[in-house]
Amino acid sequence: MMEALRRYAFRKFKASEQKIHELNYLFWECTTRCNLNCIHCGSDCSRDSSHKDMPVADFLAAVDTIGSRPPGLMVVFTGGEPLLRPDIELCGRELRKRGVKWSIVTNGHLYDARRHVSLLNAGMGALTISLDGLEASHNWMRNDSRSFQKAISAIELAASSSRLNFDVVTCVHQKNISELPRLMTLLVMKQVKAWRLFTIIPIGRAVRHPELSLTGSQFVELMEFIKQQRTSGPIDLKFSCEGYVGSYEPHVRDSRFFCRAGINIGSVLIDGSISACPNIDRSFAQGNIYTDNFYEVWQSRFQPFRSREWTQKGQCADCPAYKDCEGNGFHNWHGDKNNVLVCHLSKINQGAVR
Repeated sequence: MMEALRRYAFRKFKASEQKIHELNYLFWECTTRCNLNCIHCGSDCSRDSSHKDMPVADFLAAVDTIGSRPPGLMVVFTGGEPLLRPDIELCGRELRKRGVKWSIVTNGHLYDARRHVSLLNAGMGALTISLDGLEASHNWMRNDSRSFQKAISAIELAASSSRLNFDVVTCVHQKNISELPRLMTLLVMKQVKAWRLFTIIPIGRAVRHPELSLTGSQFVELMEFIKQQRTSGPIDLKFSCEGYVGSYEPHVRDSRFFCRAGINIGSVLIDGSISACPNIDRSFAQGNIYTDNFYEVWQSRFQPFRSREWTQKGQCADCPAYKDCEGNGFHNWHGDKNNVLVCHLSKINQGAVR
């Protein structure tokens, strides 16, 4: 009875958030160039991107359309690899002048001591570094024999700064799931305080690598690992916001599943398109900063994100968990959009039958 009441209350909370739709996170896909060639990349980035980097002034003009900025607004530099741009600090300082916080998501390959100090001096308040397993597993997925050591060096630098809000993210797949306990030990030894785990859906290059998708039993193993470590583990561990996980909801993250794409999370993509999380299908773009006022688009459009009834089709059509899931994470709707790509609840149900 209590669990049913909690689910009902959370549905009401989500409805309120959808109505208010306060912009809290703004992703800027500042480049689609990358210095790695990762086999799971959802953006399919490369060293020689067909898109030129967006000028800082163009992005700042979009930010300036946000009149009364929410006090907690955070701009997140993503890519590609943001640190390939030499003007990140310039943009960061301009954002801080506007009272906007900012952070970076990086593979760590270019994050050395000089850049660490430079970014901190420009006002960087948060940082996310990817580490996808122990050395062999990480280097396999990142397609680079130096990537693991580069990422570890970046983690050590980030952990040395007490004022930096910093975490490590790991994409879990068939080849690294058995390494999670040892990887956690390594992160604790490196003074990492927060760790987020993701799974991989078949978009971008990941389509060509079915071994990146967890089986049902492996997904249950992942949920059990997170549940156990959140109870007694030495690190702030959580599952990402990527999908609804049924009875594991109260146990694997700080809050129940809520895809905030287009509700609290927006993005400016490399070509100026206005959307939500950068991994969402580009056909969901709601406008473009070169032809539209960014904040007017945020306030008046985004209907597909804020009303999810259109996702109640395919395997979601008759699902009894739909009111809590609402079609799973938005990045799961690619291609013809007639069915969700990955249903986390189905994986759990499959894994429970062993």
